[in-house]
Amino acid sequence: MDIPDGDLVRLARAGDPVAFRLLVERHQPMARARASRLCRDSDEVDDIVQESFLQAFVALERLRDPDRFAGWLGGIVLNVCRAQRRRARPTLLADWPEPLHPMSPEGLPSAEDLDRAEALRAAVADLPAGQRQAVELFYYADLPAGQIAESAGAAKASLHKARRRLREYLTAHRPDLIPSRRTLMTTVRIAHAEPLPGQRPSGDFNFDQVIVVLADDAGHRALPIWLTDRDGDSLWRILDQPRSDSEIAALPEEPASEALADLVLRAAGVTVTAVDIDELGPQVTAARIEIAGPAGPRRVMGRLGHGLALAAAAGAPVRVADALMDRLAVQVTGDDLLGPFLTHDQAPASRRWRQRFEPRNLAFTDGLDRWEFGGSFRRAAQGGGPGQQNAIGSHWDDYSCRAEDESAVICSAVPQPYGDAFLRQTIFADDHRGATVIFRCELRTEDIADQAGLTLRIIADRPLRPGREHRDDGDNHVVTVAGSQGWTRHEVTAEVPGNADVIQFGITLTGPGRVTLRSPELTRAD
Repeated sequence: MDIPDGDLVRLARAGDPVAFRLLVERHQPMARARASRLCRDSDEVDDIVQESFLQAFVALERLRDPDRFAGWLGGIVLNVCRAQRRRARPTLLADWPEPLHPMSPEGLPSAEDLDRAEALRAAVADLPAGQRQAVELFYYADLPAGQIAESAGAAKASLHKARRRLREYLTAHRPDLIPSRRTLMTTVRIAHAEPLPGQRPSGDFNFDQVIVVLADDAGHRALPIWLTDRDGDSLWRILDQPRSDSEIAALPEEPASEALADLVLRAAGVTVTAVDIDELGPQVTAARIEIAGPAGPRRVMGRLGHGLALAAAAGAPVRVADALMDRLAVQVTGDDLLGPFLTHDQAPASRRWRQRFEPRNLAFTDGLDRWEFGGSFRRAAQGGGPGQQNAIGSHWDDYSCRAEDESAVICSAVPQPYGDAFLRQTIFADDHRGATVIFRCELRTEDIADQAGLTLRIIADRPLRPGREHRDDGDNHVVTVAGSQGWTRHEVTAEVPGNADVIQFGITLTGPGRVTLRSPELTRAD
């Protein structure tokens, strides 16, 4: 069943990016048909439709009746067309003025310069009238984008389309003039893959993240990357074979999947030749894997942790975009490449491990650092989990999470998200065994169709093992809320038995809606 326009408008106002895209897809045929009837120049229809949706998005908060979005959008299309007709047509440059000719080192255009100029003139002449006008006014007449069209956004959209068409024209007619778009890369070495928190005083070996350090030895720089235990565990096992009994006990019996994949690829005559990292960010954790085989070179995209592990198993070089290294890498001296990225409490007396027994970053001043965002929607995206064998398709982006204004927000990113999502923090239970703990927080909910709430989970007798989901076992205590509520204080309590291993606390969301968390605290009920 289609979601009504009014509901999509409300979701878009709440920051749901998918909702407005659905509105565009639904009403684009109507907007295009109306623009075609009203506009005298058929080449301007695309620009008018784009400008209309841009104005609708900017003014969405001013729409009084969300259910009348279609009629409101039609009025915007009419106004954009009228403005297009009223705008005085500037005189187009019939030819390139002499000062705009490319100059040779001697000060006069060479034969090669004039040849390039003629080819580009022909390409510009082949553009639709609106795009040709934007190019001539922006590049030749040196007008700012805001003076070329009704808005700077519309001008930039026209220029983007024009550049794409110019490239297509030149690729077909003069491929020798297409500049190279090769990204400059720095070859780095995987210097460290360290699991955290690691060794506990009791001798148990546990971790929930892996810090990876990529070293630019020539430039004396190091790039830190924090991976989840699921993404980083294979890389750690390939690079750093365990030495203690507790480390060995924490590992699955089978070899790292990437090492096995490398053996299979080699048996098929395929080798991994390089792994490239072009960008990094909270939602950008991908690597481009280059392979060579009987069918020739190929490129595939994969998760960053898997790509690095595959490079380590295959002995393939890892390359990072120069711009990324310049932005995120840290200058280092000496041989200690890991130390600069560990805080004081992350470096105990032993060689590697830190301890974490207290909650951290409860005011979200460091974004979502120390918090884990996941849920059954992620397991479905990876092929299903227990009880989810029939999950199909990719649900990786069904929910989103972010920190803002000393709070954290989980919201559905699609109208009917799969499964559930959680935001939680995990600490060791050692300091709370035999006591009762209370998890308190303030929640604000918006349009919760199914349920949301806070959760307090006590897990006992089972060591944390890489690749194992904590939420599948343990004593779970929840408080659920539904619908829409302003800031409301909630709390949930749980007894921590003497054999408790870890405590997890956080919030959950199932189905459409939005839940915001602030002022979380975990205390003992003394």
